[in-house]
Amino acid sequence: MSFDLQPTLENDLVKLRPLSLKDFDSLYKVASDKLIWEQHPDKERYTVSGFKKFFDESMASKGALVIIDRQSGNVIGGSRFNLVPKYKEAVEIGWTFLSRAYWGGTYNSLCKKLMMDYAFKFVDEIIFFVDKNNIRSQKAVEKLTRVDRNRLTIEESIENQGNDLVYRIAKA
Repeated sequence: MSFDLQPTLENDLVKLRPLSLKDFDSLYKVASDKLIWEQHPDKERYTVSGFKKFFDESMASKGALVIIDRQSGNVIGGSRFNLVPKYKEAVEIGWTFLSRAYWGGTYNSLCKKLMMDYAFKFVDEIIFFVDKNNIRSQKAVEKLTRVDRNRLTIEESIENQGNDLVYRIAKA
């Protein structure tokens, strides 16, 4: 697979660009909201030490993106591309979080659409690993495929501590 895991992607409402060290403070301002992580397996990401670990892993991944509201110019969250060796013609999208002010609207879908449209230029399938207890993220992923359910496969993971659902979305 030969595509850039840290592209700059944008539409009228959001811009996704490569995460950089200078983004720590503005991204932590979003991530410090404890409720963002309440259904997540790592509930300590709202703390400075928990977020620093997450941020360092994101930087090391070489696939992390920061999400910016184009109207305000503010950082509102982050997401990531990841290559998963088990899935040869696929890329994972994950680690997404948004400020609660942007929940329930179109921002998550718009970000994922940008990422999926970009990735489908290079791969045949998008993978999302979602913890079985994270109902909010499950609903968000399922919302992405509401129009064409035939493209979606859901299976239980035998990896990642066995607590994930694997959502596989095929290229149209």
